[in-house]
Amino acid sequence: MPFDTPLAEEIWDKKYRFRSDAGEDADLAATLDRVADAVSKAEKPRNRKVWRTRFREALADFRFIPAGRILAGAGTARNVTLFNCFVMGTIPDSLPGIFEHLREAATTMQQGGGVGMDFSTIRPSGAPVMGVGAQASGPLSFMDTWDAMCRTIMSAGQRRGAMMGCLRIDHPDIEAFIDAKRDGARFRNFNLSVLVTDAFMDALEAGKDWVLAFEGQPYRTIPASELWDRLMQATYDAAEPGVIFIDRVNALNNLAGIETISASNPCGEQMLPPYGACLLGSINLAQLVASPFEANAGIDETELEVLTETAIRFLDNVIDISRFPLEAQAEEARAKRRIGLGITGLADALIFCGAAYGSDAALSLTEQWMAAMKRAAYRTSAHLAAEKGAYPLYDKAILDRPNLVGLDEETRALIAVHGLRNGCLTSIAPTGTTSLLADNVSSGVEPVFAFSYSRKVRQADGSHVEEPVTDYALRAWQRLHGDAAPPEDVFVSAQTLTPQDHLRMQACAQRFIDSSISKTVNCPSDISFEDFKHVYHEGYRLGCKGLTTYRPNAITGSVLSVAETQRAPDRLEVPLAPRARRLEGATYKLKWPQSAHAVYVTINDTDEGQGIRPFEIFVNSKNMDHYAWTLALTRMISAVFRRGGDVSFVAEELQAVFDPQGGAFMDGRYVPSLPAAIGRIVAEHLGDLGETDTTPVSRSDAACCPKCGHKALIRKEGCDTCLDCGHSKCG
Repeated sequence: MPFDTPLAEEIWDKKYRFRSDAGEDADLAATLDRVADAVSKAEKPRNRKVWRTRFREALADFRFIPAGRILAGAGTARNVTLFNCFVMGTIPDSLPGIFEHLREAATTMQQGGGVGMDFSTIRPSGAPVMGVGAQASGPLSFMDTWDAMCRTIMSAGQRRGAMMGCLRIDHPDIEAFIDAKRDGARFRNFNLSVLVTDAFMDALEAGKDWVLAFEGQPYRTIPASELWDRLMQATYDAAEPGVIFIDRVNALNNLAGIETISASNPCGEQMLPPYGACLLGSINLAQLVASPFEANAGIDETELEVLTETAIRFLDNVIDISRFPLEAQAEEARAKRRIGLGITGLADALIFCGAAYGSDAALSLTEQWMAAMKRAAYRTSAHLAAEKGAYPLYDKAILDRPNLVGLDEETRALIAVHGLRNGCLTSIAPTGTTSLLADNVSSGVEPVFAFSYSRKVRQADGSHVEEPVTDYALRAWQRLHGDAAPPEDVFVSAQTLTPQDHLRMQACAQRFIDSSISKTVNCPSDISFEDFKHVYHEGYRLGCKGLTTYRPNAITGSVLSVAETQRAPDRLEVPLAPRARRLEGATYKLKWPQSAHAVYVTINDTDEGQGIRPFEIFVNSKNMDHYAWTLALTRMISAVFRRGGDVSFVAEELQAVFDPQGGAFMDGRYVPSLPAAIGRIVAEHLGDLGETDTTPVSRSDAACCPKCGHKALIRKEGCDTCLDCGHSKCG
């Protein structure tokens, strides 16, 4: 089973290939053999050989793609979980309880799981703390602590853990939460989502005021429209927070009678109860299309249903073979046996069938395929219940839940007789890395991001070469039709689609998914603020459970350029600007709690050439403990300042520095180190000079990947994915 692309082989080798002192996976086939063998061991001994073969056939040619934790960990005997992510327990409003939950999150991330938390249970900033005569610092200050913890955890040896932080729309600190990501250095390890209630949407529609309260105590009242505009402006400017319509999530939950959901996993496709877990896998629709690009192109629904049956059983087995970081997570998983089977390759499958993403034809095909998968998933779960038993908390009242009411009578009859093996069955996860592994098939429910682009590949001698990367569907077209131009009306990408196209596809798929969908609605950089707000109103009207948007701008960066580029001119060495005899600036006094003496930070400015800008920095203190590194640091920063240009990244990088000996709270915010405190001063100084009000970046700029360092990090499916190395924040 050779790879079609070097990138796919590289991802397999770096992320999913098992290596140990005893040996390694010789090739991809060995990896898939390992996974199929491990998962089949949940079967009775007499059935293992049969199901090992069935599972291995499903994995062949990437027809079924388990989530990354399963591919990397199954059959390795490593002390890791096979679940991609978790929602943690309800955080108590007490210091011991908060830090116990911090410990639980760290333990979970250490074993490979991302975590989601609802911080709404922590009292707001300024609230009295009885018994100590103090005021509470609020949930955001504790989120800083979570963020610092995340920076220290390498998740199961593969990646830094991902986190989701949620806060209710009626929490008194919601405005600070909404604005938190405007500071580019804060909450770098968090995705943020606001839990928006139906009551708030009603108040917004009616033009009413909205009460911010905690545990029934009102704190203040503001117009709902004012709060909504603040949320929309933050999302318009910084792509966060996302929005979760939490009442809709609970109203449509299969298990609403026995649980309440108040948070999601890091990427938003699984809204989960306390200690709930994501067990994910995807059917690769593009691999199932027969006669691509022909008039009779399509997916055999019988084949789709059989593959779904195998995938459901596969995921159900993983529950029984996986380790769990916490016993509470194991108990929750085994009591409800929640799984999340979804899709990937949807956009490529639509292209094969001649349907443009977002068109009526695409909606019709998506509806047809998703309905077949849903039907097969619930039937299989009923058959598994007959064979192995229903999930322990099964209640026949589940047949009255919205997701089951519309099932065909045959499937409902099976459930009535046998129950269900799994409380929830379907979810569409982000598949950025695994889709690249599957030879760059389109990701999840997303449109194709770019049909071709170039990635930088580092060579052994340290140099880089450009390597073309082509979408799966375009490569298939080229194999069949050579150099003939593909039909532009079908080969549509995220760059050309409207937000309405995205919404229609997300809402269509959501009707057949009992959990949720991780998807990004791409908006053009020049979309008006009013039109942008309408995207969220329309998403709510169409029945979406949550929305994440992305608009290229100066805060978030822009999408990777896919246009043909010209050779850059030879780089000219610019000499450092000479220092004038006299410079003006400012000196800031910094009291670091871990130092007996104050630290003084002096930043001098120049007005030559580029307007007023910083020219040099000095850091001094009576405490000589840090003399060597502060001298080295300030000389390096001064050299950057003297070269001119946008130096705001200096402040951002300093503020992200973490000290393993601990940080400190300053002005109600956790600062992870003394360099981070200096970074705050640099940011303040730049703000006073107007240096942080940058002009919009060019569309050739993307975010820098934290792994390979290339400007190739794009946002899709609510998750950051690098198009050069395949790194994904969400795994």
